[in-house]
Amino acid sequence: MAKPKVLIADKMDPNAAKIFAERGCDVDVITGKTADELKAMIGPYDGLAIRSSTKVTPDILAAATNLKVIGRAGIGVDNVDIAAASAQGVVVMNTPFGNSITTAEHAIALIMALARQIPEADVSTQAGKWEKNRFMGVEVTGKTLGLIGAGNIGSIVASRALGLKMKVIAFDPFLTAERAVDIGVEKVELDELLARADFITLHTPLTDATRNILSAENLARTKPGVRIVNCARGGLIDEAALKDALVSGQVAGAALDVFATEPAKHNPLFGTPNFICTPHLGASTTEAQVNVALQVAEQMSDFLVHGGVANALNMPSLSAEEAPRLRPYMVLAERLGSLVGQLAHGNLTDISIEVEGAAAQLNMKPITGAVLSGLMQQYSQSVNMVNAPFLAKERGLDVREIRHEREGVFQTLVRVTVGTSAGNRSVAGTLFGKAEPRLVEIFGIGIEAELAGNMMYIVNDDQPGFIGRIGTLLGENDINIGTFHLGRRQTGGEAVLLLSVDHRVPEAVLQKACRLDGVRVVKALTF
Repeated sequence: MAKPKVLIADKMDPNAAKIFAERGCDVDVITGKTADELKAMIGPYDGLAIRSSTKVTPDILAAATNLKVIGRAGIGVDNVDIAAASAQGVVVMNTPFGNSITTAEHAIALIMALARQIPEADVSTQAGKWEKNRFMGVEVTGKTLGLIGAGNIGSIVASRALGLKMKVIAFDPFLTAERAVDIGVEKVELDELLARADFITLHTPLTDATRNILSAENLARTKPGVRIVNCARGGLIDEAALKDALVSGQVAGAALDVFATEPAKHNPLFGTPNFICTPHLGASTTEAQVNVALQVAEQMSDFLVHGGVANALNMPSLSAEEAPRLRPYMVLAERLGSLVGQLAHGNLTDISIEVEGAAAQLNMKPITGAVLSGLMQQYSQSVNMVNAPFLAKERGLDVREIRHEREGVFQTLVRVTVGTSAGNRSVAGTLFGKAEPRLVEIFGIGIEAELAGNMMYIVNDDQPGFIGRIGTLLGENDINIGTFHLGRRQTGGEAVLLLSVDHRVPEAVLQKACRLDGVRVVKALTF
């Protein structure tokens, strides 16, 4: 089996390449290429490791015909078109924890620099001035720090600020009351934070909801004399409005490590009194640079070699340890999704994935992704677990997950039900020997069958002689039967026959089977 090929397209710690090689990947380090050069060379690679310089656009993705994973050594993925990557089935990973401490420490450093006017005092002193009375600072002890965003980095900033004896309040729609208690902050709404905070620091991604969260209107709502720090993403603050607020004195000081346009060679804030800036140094420590490079190499190689998924932005996480245990369930789930997709009639409106018994104790997201992958194969030949949820959403399919702690007839069970214009259709399967997927129910009829290769599905009236007639028909057309599985609702009622055959059944033979006495439905299946 060929080794996965990885391209490191941006400069990063050389140990990253060593990790790829040690973990079974072929790796090339080729940095500084233009978009056209990258587009011309990306085709053979399974993985692409980048920092912030390389832009992964739809054009580059279209040329990356073999690409399976993009790894961003760092937090921000503004340089990756995640929607286009998802549509193409490419996993996008980042390393959210490798530079968390470094970025949090930089925010604290800027808070202290603002409080004591350190950059201005340094310039003045080195110019031979001794303007002791000019630089009157403020203490941070006892002041209120307002966090906009209390995730990983924000919570670290909170712990450091609490150590400085500050009071910390936080606005974050995803912050639970329990988590707020755990990290020692008071959860508040944005308006209250703006009105109360002596210092505001931002730690949120740039989204449509957070863009210009400190707009002119919100800056006007802040406590007069507030000091603002942003080490998160450019675009969270209206820079022109911030300049006006600094000039008016509404904002006593601001320190930015990030800008709406980078590199920031020209900016209206430059030269404004009480303004401090640094060139996106949040992650710029020796330790952080090493950490994110090693982390992205470990994550990508785990995915390419073992199937583990960590810190992915467009699919559920699946650790390398979980992957072997979940893989049989994912095979079962994909085949159930494929089966119901091939057999369901009418337009699909919704799908529910239910797990019970041993399956209910597992990470359900990969199982759901596998079901959708199997189902959506009816609509796209290039579908996988990454783009299947995207395709399902695109088609307006409502997806529900149901977990039953109970254990039924089977020690473990996965059930897939789709709603269609013709009614609900449900199939269920289990694992034999903890690893062998088996169908155990189809549309309410109990049946045991392996779903693999080419198969033939027949619904017929339960009557004597039918098995002989179908066997004769297939024999006359040189179609060899591998396995033969039967199920029925009741004696003389509706029956189901699933046959595995050596080759796909031709359409002409399917039509002949449809004309056999008692046959209701005939369909060729492929797994």
